[in-house]
Amino acid sequence: MEVITTHLNADFDAVASMLAAKKMYPKAKLAFPGSQEKGLRDFFLQSTIYVLQAERIKNIDLEKITRLILVDIRQRDRIGRFKEIIDRKDVDIHIYDHHAPSENDIVGSVNVIEEVGATTTIFCRLFEKKKISVTPDEATIMMMGIYEDTGSLTFSSTTAEDFYGAAYLLKQGGNLNVVADIVSKELTAEQVSILYELIHTASVHVINGIDVVIATASTDLYISDFAVLVHKLRDMENINVLFVLAEMEGRVYLIARSRLRSVDVSKVALQFGGGGHPSASSATLKGYTLPQAEEKLRKILHRNLRPLQSAKDLMTSPVISADADESLRTVGERISKFQLNTLPVIKDSRMAGLVTREIVERAINHNLGELPVKEYMITDFPKVSPSTPWSKIQRMMLEENQRFLPVCRSGKVIGAISRTDMLRFYRINGEKGSRKVYDFDYDLSKVRKRDFVSQMEEQLPASIMDLMRSSGRLADEMGYQVFAVGGFVRDILLRQKNLDVDLVVEGEGIKFVREFARRYNLAATYHRKFGTARIVVGEVKIDVASARREYYEHPAALPIVELSTIRQDLYRRDFTINTLAIRLNPEYFGEMLDFFGAKKDVKSRVVKVIHNLSFIEDPTRIFRALRFEQRFGFAINKETAKLIQNAVRMDIPLRLSGHRIFGELQLILEEGNPPSIIRRMADFDLLRFFHPRLAFTTEMEILMESIREVLHWFELLFLTEKWEKWRVYLLGMADGLPEEGPDEFGERFAFLRKNTRKVLSERVAAQCALSKLQGENAVTNSAVYETLHVLSTEALLYIMAKTTQQRIKKVISNYITHLRFAESILTGEDLKKMGLAPGRLYKQVLDSLLRARLDGKVRTREDEIRFVNKDFLSGLPQAD
Repeated sequence: MEVITTHLNADFDAVASMLAAKKMYPKAKLAFPGSQEKGLRDFFLQSTIYVLQAERIKNIDLEKITRLILVDIRQRDRIGRFKEIIDRKDVDIHIYDHHAPSENDIVGSVNVIEEVGATTTIFCRLFEKKKISVTPDEATIMMMGIYEDTGSLTFSSTTAEDFYGAAYLLKQGGNLNVVADIVSKELTAEQVSILYELIHTASVHVINGIDVVIATASTDLYISDFAVLVHKLRDMENINVLFVLAEMEGRVYLIARSRLRSVDVSKVALQFGGGGHPSASSATLKGYTLPQAEEKLRKILHRNLRPLQSAKDLMTSPVISADADESLRTVGERISKFQLNTLPVIKDSRMAGLVTREIVERAINHNLGELPVKEYMITDFPKVSPSTPWSKIQRMMLEENQRFLPVCRSGKVIGAISRTDMLRFYRINGEKGSRKVYDFDYDLSKVRKRDFVSQMEEQLPASIMDLMRSSGRLADEMGYQVFAVGGFVRDILLRQKNLDVDLVVEGEGIKFVREFARRYNLAATYHRKFGTARIVVGEVKIDVASARREYYEHPAALPIVELSTIRQDLYRRDFTINTLAIRLNPEYFGEMLDFFGAKKDVKSRVVKVIHNLSFIEDPTRIFRALRFEQRFGFAINKETAKLIQNAVRMDIPLRLSGHRIFGELQLILEEGNPPSIIRRMADFDLLRFFHPRLAFTTEMEILMESIREVLHWFELLFLTEKWEKWRVYLLGMADGLPEEGPDEFGERFAFLRKNTRKVLSERVAAQCALSKLQGENAVTNSAVYETLHVLSTEALLYIMAKTTQQRIKKVISNYITHLRFAESILTGEDLKKMGLAPGRLYKQVLDSLLRARLDGKVRTREDEIRFVNKDFLSGLPQAD
């Protein structure tokens, strides 16, 4: 005989799990080890959704049991009479549970133990995997199990898997209205009375530095859904650690809740013969009066609650520091002498920033060693107070990737916590504490992995997903690791379309691409010097590079590249938002790597450099920062803005070649909103690096916005026409310069000299054409054509934006939309057939025909023939 059972005082999760287990073990009988919660009894009496047929324990012959299926429990002392058969060798035990381990746990032949918010969640995953269907009524009961054990998915013990489980049940027809009716059921008069008593008996006890609230209540009646009252008390009073003792019908019940990782209430409940989760547990106390139970509870708490570790217990003190006005070279000597990686920087006796060994070494390498450390110190940094709890410090160190935390009181540094201090804490507190941390990290990575695969599949075409999966399989075969990186990953987070895929290979990138192209019959181009290659599949471009690191021999130089790891490859990039990576190897497919807090910066919508010498080493990043800021609606963070100002003050952008800086200008002028970026360039005094007299005046601002409006109009009308947006904006930028201005642009960008006549000198021709149009009150279509047909599309758009006269705007608009496409019907061949001798006269005739057509003098082919006969054929030599 097979029997499915659960723990004493079964709750909704226990009952829902029994129901779920019955789907997997259809021949098994259901049996409660004792009574279930009375709230459950009411539910099953009143509900018409489902009738749960369970045997009474007294009707179960324990001797005939061959398999015992335990759900939502594995503690020997909480399964009633069933513990009598646990040690029998002929009983096969299967366990499905989500509780933390305890000393008296049962071990079965099948053990499905997962750290999720509800055991029902485990069955949801198994049902989906095994394709086991559930009815809407069953789904509703199972959903109740998840919602009750996770506080409607709000408890700190709730995991992403619980959300997926609830979503799965909703798809199966689970009725949220029924769940809501049970969860949000109004309190009865008896429940309100007990809640009032709990509020007035609640008292705070400081035990080993932790605030613990103990509340008591007593009633002759059994109050159903008592846990609901405990949650209401906790939420009303915002309590972190709460223990409630209630005497009902001659028994004392304990219900405990904790929001602190450092307080595991299940360990307390266990000593009363109960159990549960670290954040929620319960027990039934036999043979105790309420005062006796409270006294024992206090003793257990004093014995089991470890003193709360805080920053003052972990920090190193005193701290070696640097003065803000000391030179970087002097600070570097101190860092080397004491073998340190980070120093706090002090200004006017208060904490002002941090400086790292890497910043100092890079600065000295770029001959900036004599500058004061305040110029390149990190000013945007986390800090903690002496009372900051260990749990928060741990989160900052591990989740937020902080390596150094200054401990400050009233703005002054009194100590510091490094990774070394954290490791020392693990060693002192033993292996168990360390293992807990790494399990926590692993759980986080699982959540990131599943969430991001879903987001990838939602946003990317199936063809790209197939390519990425294929690249991961090939990398496995070649012994490589391969990652999707950079802006491609960033844009998935931002939900922006980007079909330019960047892959980084920990291995030989070109060798990887050769094999990929051969295997899938794709064309590829290779750049051996940089170890990169490109594959084009339709409109998708895949750039592949070996993981590499860079270093710069002097400011603004091109980087020297060496093979490296994915972390170092990401570290060489410009901004944190571009340092995300997705693992593509099959075992880890979809797992996100975030070494530098990129996801947080994307969420906070900030542009931030990775290291403080970034703009010194590559000044083009200054212009990129402005592009990203305006493109995504982000903000350059305070520290990054200060670093831009430092680089500008030192004229670092002047060290760029004309080709490189103009390339950045082109990219800026091709963005969606160039005027906003030009305005920001003016804010940072960057325009002078393009021309010493270039300024963002009110006139330029008006012209730039006008250009933007005109281009928007043009793009909507002519979707397929080829033209270059940046040329229009460049003409607009040069508009207010003196006549020699364009020539000076050409001198700054030497490579443009051969194109100056085409790009910048066209400004003069365009302005002359505009002056001519504005100088005439009435102008014929043929005169407009004669004036404008010599101008490029870019120059036409420029003068249309520049003119403030609506009449002229309409004239130019009419030329762009109609007149420029006008042609005569007759051709040179027609003229020859009409007897006109070939020669220069043909051009004169065709030009005259075009003018006549533009001015409405001819409309049909016959009109044109008459026009030619009248004005040109009379008295002229005829063709043979």
